[in-house]
Amino acid sequence: MCDWPGRMSAVIFLGGCNLRCPHCHNAGLAWRPDRYPPIEPADLGKFFSARGAWLDGIVVTGGEPTLAEDLPELVAALTAFGPPVKVDTNGMRPEMVAAVLAHAPGTRFSVDLKAPYEKYPLVTGGAVTAEAAREKMSGIFEVAMGHPEAFMFRTTLVPELCEADVQEIREVILPSGFPLTVQAYVPPKARGEEKVYAHSDKKTRRLPGNLVHGAHRPGHLEGAQGQRHPGSPFGQAVGA
Repeated sequence: MCDWPGRMSAVIFLGGCNLRCPHCHNAGLAWRPDRYPPIEPADLGKFFSARGAWLDGIVVTGGEPTLAEDLPELVAALTAFGPPVKVDTNGMRPEMVAAVLAHAPGTRFSVDLKAPYEKYPLVTGGAVTAEAAREKMSGIFEVAMGHPEAFMFRTTLVPELCEADVQEIREVILPSGFPLTVQAYVPPKARGEEKVYAHSDKKTRRLPGNLVHGAHRPGHLEGAQGQRHPGSPFGQAVGA
């Protein structure tokens, strides 16, 4: 339930990311998704067909899900199983967020506001300039103001940030009417990429081995890591 507060959710992890945040908990998945074996699209369909009635949410996270060009089709296909779908994003592809909403209007989004704009290069490993962060987040805010019920914003209090930074995000950057959730920083257990096989770690919500989440443990909803490559409405994934 930590992936979508108040909802019993299944989680799909998509590989790849356009940032290089130094405190990333899913660094291997984000930067080396090729190291993770894929799950067949049919297995995802079977999983949600069997468990959709037990769930009240499906979360698509990563990595950075908006890098998948067929994300709108994936979200629409997942929505067809019944539970609402939430997409986690760093906000750097507002055009894809808008495309998902156009394709699946009931989608919800959790958007990470990483830092005040001038600190974006610091907290993203130099992947985003302050100017680019301002431009991309302005695009996200424009979409959000047209669909205020669909957006949640959050900031993780990483070591590079202080309370004054959080105050600036809340009072200066975030448009009025949108609350900000501040998440406590939990250091990754080990520096560097994860191992090829997922860790049995509740904080990272992963299971050991190359298994579709729930296939061998019915009803268990602490999803395994996943990745997906374009090419079909479901693509290919490692984890649900």
